[in-house]
Amino acid sequence: MISEPHKPERRPDRAGSARTAQFHIGQVVRHRHFPFRGVIFDVDPEFNNTEEWYQAIPEAIRPRKDQPFYHLLAENEETTYVAYVSEQNLLVDDSGQPVNHPQVPQLFEDLNDGVYRLRATQTH
Repeated sequence: MISEPHKPERRPDRAGSARTAQFHIGQVVRHRHFPFRGVIFDVDPEFNNTEEWYQAIPEAIRPRKDQPFYHLLAENEETTYVAYVSEQNLLVDDSGQPVNHPQVPQLFEDLNDGVYRLRATQTH
């Protein structure tokens, strides 16, 4: 599902106060530990994938579930794919380079200052 652009998600942190998601739809990011980057096309306020997927992550690098998780149109040097990444494992990609995923033109317009503008959706 592709989310409409909106204000960043606010969610309670462990102390009960509201916190704002660090990244937003259309932003180009890179993984903190692995050699891939991508553009965010959806955000989950906290983990929303299968337990099997979560347990497949090595325990030493397994992220907390109580943080935003981002859906990315991702690329590495070999291929393109969709990635699901925790906030703690993302960094802003300041390369200024476009993401070469084949679905980018379907969802987004031009890249400007490291951010893609979401295409307007048509309703029937």
